[in-house]
Amino acid sequence: MRYAIITETYPPEINGVALTVQGLERGLQSRGHDVQLIRPRQPDDPVRDADDLQMLVPGAPLPRYPGLRLGLPSTRRLMTAWKATRPDAIYVATEGPLGWSALRAARRLGIPAATGFHTRFDEYMRDYGAAFLAHTALRWMRRFHNGADATLVPTLELAQFLRSQRFDNVVRLPRAVDTALFDPQRRDPALRQQWGLDDNGFAAIHVGRIAAEKNLGLAVRAFRELRKSRPDARFVWVGDGPARERLQQDNPDFIFCGVQRGESLAQHFASGDLFVFPSLSETFGNVTLEALASGVPTVAFDYGAAREHLVDGVHGAAIGAGDETGFIAACARIGADNLTRGAMRMATRQAVAALRPERVAADFDALLHGLAQARAATASPATAQSPEQEAP
Repeated sequence: MRYAIITETYPPEINGVALTVQGLERGLQSRGHDVQLIRPRQPDDPVRDADDLQMLVPGAPLPRYPGLRLGLPSTRRLMTAWKATRPDAIYVATEGPLGWSALRAARRLGIPAATGFHTRFDEYMRDYGAAFLAHTALRWMRRFHNGADATLVPTLELAQFLRSQRFDNVVRLPRAVDTALFDPQRRDPALRQQWGLDDNGFAAIHVGRIAAEKNLGLAVRAFRELRKSRPDARFVWVGDGPARERLQQDNPDFIFCGVQRGESLAQHFASGDLFVFPSLSETFGNVTLEALASGVPTVAFDYGAAREHLVDGVHGAAIGAGDETGFIAACARIGADNLTRGAMRMATRQAVAALRPERVAADFDALLHGLAQARAATASPATAQSPEQEAP
């Protein structure tokens, strides 16, 4: 089979969408399929023509997200490429101009399409002081995703929400985590020593984008409460973002490690003692799985990955959405209790042991193959609509 994946973010950009898309691409390739990747050109990309399995399109900076780019509209270019070499099905990972172009081109050519619901832009409107636009953002996302044959989501909770909001053809595709990379054995005494900690010290850790939508003020308050019982505790921040400078100025005792990748990221995770994750704007939260795989008890709100995989009191704490008092109390309680935290460390890895990337790849492959078969069964020359017959 030949598939195309269209995305406006991709490694070396570091975010959950980019890494998830890369995992899906590699999963399809490992199953013997040709996968065409279509994305905006990044600053470090070599200047060269597109090859058969990669198309780089012009992009523009994304406001408030330095380093990320939106792909510019490319409908005609995609149609030309897909007329020459037609994919059996496509997957559109992002709702930007490039994503809209891909859906439009696929619709005109009769190519089945799946979309991925990765970002709650309606929640982001609230985080950036534009709550009045939340319903508009949701309507915009519904129009985009309902233009596809299927919308893929990582959790049952999100699937139920979208169906209640009149999203069509919502399908759950679970996420996976690389348990060979994220492993408690990567705990690094030398790294902890850089943080000023020995084996008996305590490191709270946060991994992710340092931005307003991550609810980071709550993480700070939780750590300050925890420190009343653990004066030796340090708060380690892995990642970067627009809120880092202010956070660093206000909290000079915090340790900022910047963006980490691969084995270095795995070492940072495993060297922490409590993962503090206060975000309420995730569609999933891959970092929750990475923390659990690394043997790190986790405090998070009870939705997304935490709802699916974190058992309250066993792997950390799953707090009712919006219960900031409960979140702070859980961080302080688990941080102060070495015995309980030790038992949690033993249990966390089992929570994600079955989430194998090859299983996700097989499910993703089966879904795209099914869309291709369904389209082939219903298509006929007499009923197919030509590009000229469809309104732009």
